[in-house]
Amino acid sequence: MTPPDAENIPVHALTAEQVCRLTGLSTSRLRYWNRTGFFQPASNPSVRGPYGAFYSFRDVVGLRTLAVLRGKASLQSLRRIGEYLQEHFDDPWASLRFYTAGRDVLVDIGAGPVLLVEGGAQHAFDIGLIEVIGDMRDAVEGMRHRRPEQIGHFDQHRFTAHNQIVVAGTRIPIAAVWAFHQAGYSPEAIVDQYPRLDVADVEAVVAHYSTDTTARAS
Repeated sequence: MTPPDAENIPVHALTAEQVCRLTGLSTSRLRYWNRTGFFQPASNPSVRGPYGAFYSFRDVVGLRTLAVLRGKASLQSLRRIGEYLQEHFDDPWASLRFYTAGRDVLVDIGAGPVLLVEGGAQHAFDIGLIEVIGDMRDAVEGMRHRRPEQIGHFDQHRFTAHNQIVVAGTRIPIAAVWAFHQAGYSPEAIVDQYPRLDVADVEAVVAHYSTDTTARAS
């Protein structure tokens, strides 16, 4: 059974660092799950470039659900569950409703809860997948808030994005924004990819690179 709003989940390009803050998982766990194929981000799962892998909002919902279930079942059990569900459903960790009771893990696949991992409990209760979606949406929206004076400006710090120039108040390299612009993305489309940005940020990046190009040509 697909929970309400599951088809209306917004798409966001979130970094591994942001995903860790949202889900409570460690970066080492994300890397391990990615490397072993247990959970890979929907886009560019094997990317090795300077910007790393990016996660969608649906990825975050799935990872947060797994973080909750991980406290109830072993990783080996969750792997078996995942292998079974992925044969029948797209994005099962984000689109299905899971239940737990003690060490039991159940999932509703349309005909009521089905026991997947048995731990000896008697009663099941909903872990609240709908609340996971709502909580993650609120948390992602909270990440978008930046101070007005940061809009349209850049930062560069030794320990931020490998000392690259980034949009102020974010860890988004301006080089990544420029790459989208060169690929033909409009400012609005780039903001869709990077929800923390404002159109003014994109325009500032374009102006920066355009001025730099003009200066080198002079």
